[in-house]
Amino acid sequence: MLDVLIKNARIVDGTGSPWYFGDIAVQGQSIVGLGRVDSLAVRLIDAGGMVVAPGFIDAHSHSDMALLKSPLAESKIRQGVTTEVIGQCGSSAAPRGPHERDEYTFSTVAEYLTLLENTGTSVNVVPLVGHGTLRQMVMGHVDRAATSVEIAEMSRLISTALDEGAHGFTTGLIYPPGSYATNFEIIALARVVATKGGIYATHMRDEGARLLESIRESIEVAEKAQIPLHISHHKVCGEANWGLVRESLKVIDAKREQGLDITLDQYPYTATSTGLKVVIPAWAHEGGVEGLTERLSDAATRQTIRGQIGEREQRWDLIMVDGISIHERAVKQGQEPVDVSLDLLLADKFDTSMVRFAMCEGDVEYVLKHPAVMVGSDASGRAIYGPLSVGTPHPRAYGTFPRVLGTYVRERKVLTLEEAVRKMTGFPAARFQLWNRGLLRPGMRADLVMFDPAEIADVATYARPHAYPRGVALVMVNGRVVVETGEHLGLLAGQVLRKGEHNSQS
Repeated sequence: MLDVLIKNARIVDGTGSPWYFGDIAVQGQSIVGLGRVDSLAVRLIDAGGMVVAPGFIDAHSHSDMALLKSPLAESKIRQGVTTEVIGQCGSSAAPRGPHERDEYTFSTVAEYLTLLENTGTSVNVVPLVGHGTLRQMVMGHVDRAATSVEIAEMSRLISTALDEGAHGFTTGLIYPPGSYATNFEIIALARVVATKGGIYATHMRDEGARLLESIRESIEVAEKAQIPLHISHHKVCGEANWGLVRESLKVIDAKREQGLDITLDQYPYTATSTGLKVVIPAWAHEGGVEGLTERLSDAATRQTIRGQIGEREQRWDLIMVDGISIHERAVKQGQEPVDVSLDLLLADKFDTSMVRFAMCEGDVEYVLKHPAVMVGSDASGRAIYGPLSVGTPHPRAYGTFPRVLGTYVRERKVLTLEEAVRKMTGFPAARFQLWNRGLLRPGMRADLVMFDPAEIADVATYARPHAYPRGVALVMVNGRVVVETGEHLGLLAGQVLRKGEHNSQS
């Protein structure tokens, strides 16, 4: 007898092939039958013609610590996400030194992943290790090139991290201390990762006027280290630069034709989101929070920082904090926008988040259509209650995957349903070598999402981001129903997917 039998489904299998009507049989953690299945089952589910697809894989997630704070992964699982790829943009939970300890006692990647397993999660987790995290651990927050001894120590740490289950490493080259690194340093570490079959994912050094230069820098790492390259949240910011993504994708296409393994991810919004502290010039970040606080407390140094920010930031009306633009705050408070920003940062100990409207819809659609681009939220898990409900995050935390299906498939017809699902399932599964996930095939793990293609949509907005999407009827993780009739059942059915483990068909 089967554990679960889903009948009358519109099956979109994750390959990009046209959908077909059929049934899906689940036994234990795996899919055991597709098509017409006539068998008894403990649980019979009538899809009623709704779409059943592989569970969505969030190719770019920042839920490293959110999964410890709220293992239910509410804002992700309710979108149909069953797997998150964490450790992005150069920042991972581990490894870390004694001075970085908090209520959690882990230090190594192995200890962090074991803690995740012991705590339990509702989603599967694919770990990457952050270069900025390693650099901070070895060198602190210093603005200089790494020495050969320091590179050797980072290489040792990254090698250990991959042995403990990381699938690769990431850089965040706009964020100190990662931004202080030379390409020589990145290439040296990438070579270590390449020897262990890992991947290199990068938040590039510039996503504005120097986009093409940053693409070439990333390609240099991949070519010299002979490593697969993944470019994070591909976009171009700033109205003067709109359209440059057409040129960047031409460069990538040419390199792919030459045999270089390059892929990308994207979130389907025209606004970015990161820490407000990125408006402060990189040199002022040396020494971390203490260094920033000291410099902004000195009148002369603060004035220098103000001037440099003013040269770069002209559109404070496009930067929002807690749903209100910096320009609007400045008018209400009778201050200059730059001072409003610096005061906010000082009050929050430089932990203020912002949303910046920087891209155009035409570029978003152009990138989304590219066959080498998959979908990633670039967001941590959130919830409408508890500690993860605090603040005003980017709506992508709640709406990325339903937005692709509702806005870009059903409404704007930028993608077909089958191609959109491929970008969320089979494609990222292949990129991260999750060979038993991402497709609906007998023997694959039963990570499934059932949704109504006529109803699925994101509900979260920039002003009111804490809102779950609509149209997701059921989510299964490793053969267990975690979301039913749109409600979380409280099950922690996810697994930590260490590199080389849990990746064979069963």
